[in-house]
Amino acid sequence: MTERSHGRHRAAGRYNPVTELTTIVSDATTPLVKGAAVVAASGGLIAAVAVPASAADAPVDQGRQEVAAADVSTVAAAPAVAAPETTTPSAGQQTFGALTVGAVEKPQGPPPWMVRLVQERRAEIAAEQQAAREQAEREREQAAAAAEQERQEDESASRSQERTPAPTQTPTESAPTQQTETTQAPAASGDVISIAKQYIGVPYVYGGTTPSGFDCSGFTQYVFAKAGKSLPRTTTEQQAATTPVSNPQPGDLVFFGSPAYHMGIYVGDGMMIDAPRTGSSVSVRPVFDGVSGYGRVS
Repeated sequence: MTERSHGRHRAAGRYNPVTELTTIVSDATTPLVKGAAVVAASGGLIAAVAVPASAADAPVDQGRQEVAAADVSTVAAAPAVAAPETTTPSAGQQTFGALTVGAVEKPQGPPPWMVRLVQERRAEIAAEQQAAREQAEREREQAAAAAEQERQEDESASRSQERTPAPTQTPTESAPTQQTETTQAPAASGDVISIAKQYIGVPYVYGGTTPSGFDCSGFTQYVFAKAGKSLPRTTTEQQAATTPVSNPQPGDLVFFGSPAYHMGIYVGDGMMIDAPRTGSSVSVRPVFDGVSGYGRVS
């Protein structure tokens, strides 16, 4: 009986693509001539080995070349991973959030009639403002002139008072004076008042003594001269020339301030006629506060 000896076989090990690649290269030829062996490993590893041109005449196993060619064609046929394609919308295609710019008609201005209306209104407003400013300026000038007039009258009165002291009365002289007040009315009082009223409306003029313009003492001097009575020129001089009375009658003179800076003609019922101040005219008005006394022209 023939005894067979069983050969020893190496146990199967784990597959290693690098080992397979090395085996293919070593079996191709010892002196590498030319060409390339490309092996596709089942694990996904692809290797390409370039050989020198001198290895072209070495014998190469036909089966291994066919396997290698099949593997290369399979790898070449596999599709490559490509990036997603980008598309650009066409000019007529509408996209979300797109901004569009178009030509618009140039805005028109206001119509001519509206422009004229605005210009006329502006001119009216400017004229009103100018008139208001002029009026305020006139009022300031008049107030300043009145203050200056009063100041000058006060100075004139002070100088006159210094030059002509007021007459003093003794107790013996006061009794006849009181008797005269109770028994006699002012001479020609009706004539004085009627003459004075003829000049109502004549403007006040500082230093004026004629119907073209009166100041307070110039008015009384002119009226009493028409009635046949003579009076001095200034307020303080006329106060000194009259007889003081406590119960005034129409036709008596009324004085304001001490020394007097203003005067008028008493017409009765708490009224008087006088030339008031700059900017005013001769008029009948109530007797105001500040009366320093009444005097009767004899």
